[in-house]
Amino acid sequence: GTFFPPLITEDQLEQLAIQWFQDTGWTYANGADLAPDGAAPERADFRAVVLKARLAAAVQRLNPKLPPAAVEEVVHVVTTPTETSLPRNNRAFHRLLMDGVKVEFTNAQGEKETDHAQLIDFQHPGKNDFLVVNQFTVTGTKKPRRPDLVAFINGLPLGIIELKNPADQNADVWKAWQQLQTYKDEIADLLVFNEALVVSDGMNARVGALTATPEWFMPWRTIANEHDRPALEFELEKVVRGFFRPDLFLDYIRYFVLFEPDGDALIKKIAGYHQFHGVREAVRVTLIASATEESSRVCEERATYGREVVPGSHKAGVFWHTQGSGKSISMCCYAGKLLQQPEMNNPTLVVVTDRNDLDGQLYQQFCAAKDLLKQTPEQAESREQLREMLAARESGGIIFTTIQKFSLESQESDHPVLCKRSNVVVITDEAHRSQYGTKAKLVDVKDRATKEVIGKKYVFGYAKHMRDALPGASFIGFTGTPIEQADANTLETFGGYVSIYDIEDAKEDKATVPIYYESRLAKLDINRAEIDALNKDVEEVIEDEEDVSARESTKSKWAELAKLVGAKERVEEIAADLVEHYETRT
Repeated sequence: GTFFPPLITEDQLEQLAIQWFQDTGWTYANGADLAPDGAAPERADFRAVVLKARLAAAVQRLNPKLPPAAVEEVVHVVTTPTETSLPRNNRAFHRLLMDGVKVEFTNAQGEKETDHAQLIDFQHPGKNDFLVVNQFTVTGTKKPRRPDLVAFINGLPLGIIELKNPADQNADVWKAWQQLQTYKDEIADLLVFNEALVVSDGMNARVGALTATPEWFMPWRTIANEHDRPALEFELEKVVRGFFRPDLFLDYIRYFVLFEPDGDALIKKIAGYHQFHGVREAVRVTLIASATEESSRVCEERATYGREVVPGSHKAGVFWHTQGSGKSISMCCYAGKLLQQPEMNNPTLVVVTDRNDLDGQLYQQFCAAKDLLKQTPEQAESREQLREMLAARESGGIIFTTIQKFSLESQESDHPVLCKRSNVVVITDEAHRSQYGTKAKLVDVKDRATKEVIGKKYVFGYAKHMRDALPGASFIGFTGTPIEQADANTLETFGGYVSIYDIEDAKEDKATVPIYYESRLAKLDINRAEIDALNKDVEEVIEDEEDVSARESTKSKWAELAKLVGAKERVEEIAADLVEHYETRT
């Protein structure tokens, strides 16, 4: 017969999880003991969701110059939500966690002083109070509710784990998800402080954000880094040891949480394990690649895994995460974390997108993440504006541009140097485009009037101009598709892979569905030669895009081609083919 693993009860699972938390450096308390009527009460009543004495102690410890009255005020601000909806309150709390609580007080010298009181010491995990509590009863709008495990840092309930009975065939992790939705309605006060929700039946475990629907609750497959994937019997163990490990959890809260407006609503997004470890490794490598002599301290942290990087090589590598796995969020988190590294000394980030990204999707994503980035990105509208933005800048800033804006003016033979600093990082979206080669290629020189070839010349691509403009910059490429051998100059430009999350990983995580291709041909009933000629023209004109008149003629060529491709008869033929294909398949 079929072999079933020995079943354990929900209570045993809870006890196991508590043990894993303790192994990872958390202390444990039973919720009944902390209750108002318990053996060691830490709550005034069952409505209180923050352990105020612990929070006050941490605020005092982390902000030693605050007088007791100021500490009390900080605790009051944190525990009194003022927004109209749960997601908004959650964002307001997250901002306090990131930026500190603004407080005015009279200092020891009797002078008025304003400070931002820190609630967590992100630099030194050991200076915080990590406590996991089971059976934590909260007064609800309908009846008391009792989440299975609540993870507190400095008295703040930042994590909730909801368990379902592993032995019950009908109780799967989605029943636990349903339970969390009930908590949002009935004990919303507890969720104001939440950074991550976990649902598990032991074997399966999923991590998600406050506003996430089930498909955005994702597995957590790693512990220390992207290569550390132990085959444990219970997925929950990986979540506790890998996601809630104190130093990793603090890093996660600090750099991997985003809020985005969605109409009138607010969506909270948190990173998956592949984004978290990929970005951490990318930042580590960037610090080494951009290191000057003075900051070589960074380089002493040799890689225990991952890529050995030459200090000062300016090559931070290629970040390959397959399409659909949240590359733009990874780029935001990378930027957010890199900007705050002291060794980078307030860097300038130049984000290079290719011309297809004209709708500025990535730019919108970065604008939505300005809480994390602590600044609003800027877009260079023209070559002139790009040059001004880079030349005038002493430090800081996130500048979006296309690579074509690193073109030369007609009288220039080389691109002028715009910025010599070594704390400039060029982040390239879709890094495997041939235009990132820095070698010269031989092209035909044509007579403008007759279009006849009158000679040949060597030209450098925009990538060479970009390097001339930013001689001290380091480069990292983000891509959704692997780099082919033929495009080896990409790896030469950026260095080796820094993180890989391929289609197989994504399918295993159900982050993307498998895609099957079948090519269909819808003929263009026109002169084949005419199309080839048009295509060639269009390509030539685009190569030479700095020229305004050329650009205009490109538009008219494209218009001709579009007219052919979009001809009514052809569109009808494609539509009929789609319908027929669909009906046959189903």
